[in-house]
Amino acid sequence: MPSENSQTPNVNDFSIHVATINGSGSQTSNNVLMRTIFQMGVPVSGKNLFPSNIQGLPTWFTIRASKHGYIARRKEVEVLVCMNPETALDDLKALPPNRVCIYDAPLKLSNKRTDCTFFEIPFARLVAEIPETDARLKKLLANMCYVGVAAELLGLDLAESEKALMKHFKGKTKPVALNMKALNLGVDYVRKTYPKAQVPYRIERMNATGGKIIVDGNMACAIGALMAGCSVIAWYPITPSSSLVESFIDLAKKYRHDPQTGKATYAVIQAEDELASLGMVLSAGWAGARAMTSTSGPGISLMAEFAGFGYYAEVPAVIVDVQRVGPSTGLPTRTQQADLLEVAYLSHGDTKHIALLPGTVEECYSMMQDAFDLAERFQTPVFVLSDLDLGMNNWMADPFPYPTKDFDRGKVYTDADIEKLRAAGKKFERYRDVESDGIPWRTLPGNPEEGGSYFTRGSGHDEAARYTERPEEYQRVMDRLARKYETAREWVPKPELTGGPVADIGIIAFGSSHTPVLEAMDQLSADGIRTAYLRLRALPFHRSVQEFVALHPRVYVVEQNRDAQMLKLLKADLPAELCTRLRSILHYDGLPVYADAIHEGIKRMEVPQRVVSGGKGPGTRGEE
Repeated sequence: MPSENSQTPNVNDFSIHVATINGSGSQTSNNVLMRTIFQMGVPVSGKNLFPSNIQGLPTWFTIRASKHGYIARRKEVEVLVCMNPETALDDLKALPPNRVCIYDAPLKLSNKRTDCTFFEIPFARLVAEIPETDARLKKLLANMCYVGVAAELLGLDLAESEKALMKHFKGKTKPVALNMKALNLGVDYVRKTYPKAQVPYRIERMNATGGKIIVDGNMACAIGALMAGCSVIAWYPITPSSSLVESFIDLAKKYRHDPQTGKATYAVIQAEDELASLGMVLSAGWAGARAMTSTSGPGISLMAEFAGFGYYAEVPAVIVDVQRVGPSTGLPTRTQQADLLEVAYLSHGDTKHIALLPGTVEECYSMMQDAFDLAERFQTPVFVLSDLDLGMNNWMADPFPYPTKDFDRGKVYTDADIEKLRAAGKKFERYRDVESDGIPWRTLPGNPEEGGSYFTRGSGHDEAARYTERPEEYQRVMDRLARKYETAREWVPKPELTGGPVADIGIIAFGSSHTPVLEAMDQLSADGIRTAYLRLRALPFHRSVQEFVALHPRVYVVEQNRDAQMLKLLKADLPAELCTRLRSILHYDGLPVYADAIHEGIKRMEVPQRVVSGGKGPGTRGEE
């Protein structure tokens, strides 16, 4: 039963774990609860764990409030809301001792443990009091009722909950009033039934979220694509990337139309499969449009043939990979960073692709714009590697700045340029390296000058785009493509350094591992371990990666896959004498990596090293 003893509360630093049934309408309630905390000025994040069917199976939503600004997943939770009979016992079993459990009365959980504080709430009976609502709607409103219970127990401001509902329902007063009625039923029940109850967790107003927004990475990518001038998307739906294109469609309907005629100035095509979708994107890119596709790992596998064509024929395209767990169908609604090797070398033969690695929703937005510029600058497919955690979960972020720079269309000859070449006694050759940077010039269809035409070939070709099988001509083209990749090292987003300059160890991470690494650094600092952290933001690697590894006798590479794919890419790029400095911190259970796992993994390997050195410094280099 609830405690009536006075306790020092944990303020603005705990997690709420809500266990419900997929398709029950809990998403609205979860978002209102999270946004209420956010609007009270407390940094917050939301992680959604959902099944791969449409409805009926368990789903969980974890809200983390952190006065320190940590927004990564935590392993443990403090407040559990149990609404699903199928998982209630397991959910309760996983709850650490001395925590709080709010549960639906029919579950009868209070007699299962004696080391937790329980609040039994008859949700169905409470919402039955709401008139003029059918049975289905009452089930939906039961979820909003638990928001009221949590609000009363945790000290949430109901005015902020009403604002959150207004935002969710876009100002429609009738559904807002109905949901507020359900919410207040939960509040009133706690006040009447548990008038002296106290829980050791409170939300109190802060001023740490002013000017911030809450957004998911797929929406951020969609906005970035819109700002980048994307006018063609060809795709095939797949979890967890579908909402990216769906968001783009909603945005384009509002902002992408001719002001004079009202006609749409964009095209979104649902292809018959992922291979066809990339073929359509390459066709649009060849014609001069900014075009993209969005998919996940299984779709990337199917795109291999056209990815090689885009690389060899040198046609711009943007491919967003919102990674999920594989291999095969794997776990479609879980997260991982396991497409790195697949993307880096996608296709048969020798290929090396440019790939961007956003670590925040702000970078999902900005790197989409970078991707279109790089695709046209380097005339090649460019990959953007997000993942389910970054793409589909809620993240607190700064507002996205409006773009200020012009599009980079790269090396494009106009008809006037072709005329100048002819006047100078020269001619356009599509695959000629004029500036020795590996990047040739291109023309776009519709150029009236005959001298600007060429064959686009996925077969052997020479500098003038003529078919050839001569060994030396093939090799020259392949060497130039490798040189172009080297040029890209200075154009892609550079790594970001945090910590140092004096450090015992180095940490390398990328993508959605970023926020838990920052938290783990604070934990390591409390242990007396000084860290420097280099966040990778793109392939190919910038030269500063080698410099970073050379500065640290041990470098821990954090990644969310089993086979240490990023470490393998680093070893392929670094001098042999530096490769022995690299060590892996791997996380691959399908759930987002959390700070404690990184902290404990590094500490487990680091402490023996410090013992070997007598505690006087970083110790010997050791073996991987």
